Amino acid sequence: MKILALEPYYGGSHKSFLDCWISRSVHDWDLLTLPANKWKWRMRIAAVSFADEVNNKLAQGQSWDMLFCSDMLNLAEFYGLVDKRIRDIPSVVYFHENQLTYPNQVESDRDYQFVVTNMTTALAADRLWFNSQFHKNEFPAELKKFIRKFPSEKPENIIERIQAKSTVQHPAIDVPVPETIDKTGRPLQILWAARWEHDKNPEDFFAAIKQIAKKGIDFRLSIIGEHFTEIPEVFTQAIKDYTAILDHWGFQPTRDDYIAALQNADIVVSTAIHEFFGISMVEAIASGAYPVLPNRLSYPEIVSAIEQTEPNEFLYEGTVDSLTEKLTDLAARHKKNKLWQNAPKRGIIAMQKHNWQKRAKEMDKAIEIT
Repeated sequence: MKILALEPYYGGSHKSFLDCWISRSVHDWDLLTLPANKWKWRMRIAAVSFADEVNNKLAQGQSWDMLFCSDMLNLAEFYGLVDKRIRDIPSVVYFHENQLTYPNQVESDRDYQFVVTNMTTALAADRLWFNSQFHKNEFPAELKKFIRKFPSEKPENIIERIQAKSTVQHPAIDVPVPETIDKTGRPLQILWAARWEHDKNPEDFFAAIKQIAKKGIDFRLSIIGEHFTEIPEVFTQAIKDYTAILDHWGFQPTRDDYIAALQNADIVVSTAIHEFFGISMVEAIASGAYPVLPNRLSYPEIVSAIEQTEPNEFLYEGTVDSLTEKLTDLAARHKKNKLWQNAPKRGIIAMQKHNWQKRAKEMDKAIEIT
């Protein structure tokens, strides 16, 4: 099958997703992209740019069996500008995120035009793929509330129409299985691996770290992840407080450095208040780290694949106190070499369901039946 893929924001997870899938796919892909900057302009203008490019390719005799794009494309607008031959082929939209529930520090800053773009794109597509069950449930639920705000002419059955064509297709990972997982005889290694932004809730993480430090627990830290010009103050304070016990800090310069940080960790912690999937958590678990995740968002979905020795083994209640208690208990288990309760490969084995070799085949089949 010949697939036309359109990615208005070709960078980060969007780029990785397409590159990894296409390199393993049995299908023939034509990939058209725009740079990963100025995302608002990409959502506003990409439809025009892509329509012109696609129409030119059609005039040169090219054709496709399937259209695949991300949620960054205004698909309805694109359909209004492109040749009818493209409108006649099936389309799949992959929702990496959405602009309705993507966290804003100030809700009044949210531009609802981008929410409408996501909505009309969802209505225009033949199939919608969400990157987690949590995301698949969250988007229509919040969209229903959004539609109630319409001053008049509230369209009917929008939610039902969107849900009827929605499925879950988890993204995949490409991390090596660690050669050894023997981490005995050393301090507990705690990993933070997330964007340095407010929606990842770093304040709660460092508050819990402060509490276990007061208890005299022996541990070391790796604080990695992407950050931008404005860094939350809590990170500035953290490097002052914990320099002596830091193994990795900041955005890792190479993929090998990133993998090394994952494989070095005993525990990976999230305190996120929003996450559409959580790829870094999956990568860390697949690299041997024990997950300590709040009982919310997509996290119960992620750890459900791991064999558990007790209910909610890898989840905490989502508060600083519950995280502190969890880390304290795990530190005691680590000292006895019982962190994984005599089954240290549980997480590694479970996360192989997200391996790209497996997922590419599954998505190839899924797109064939659209």
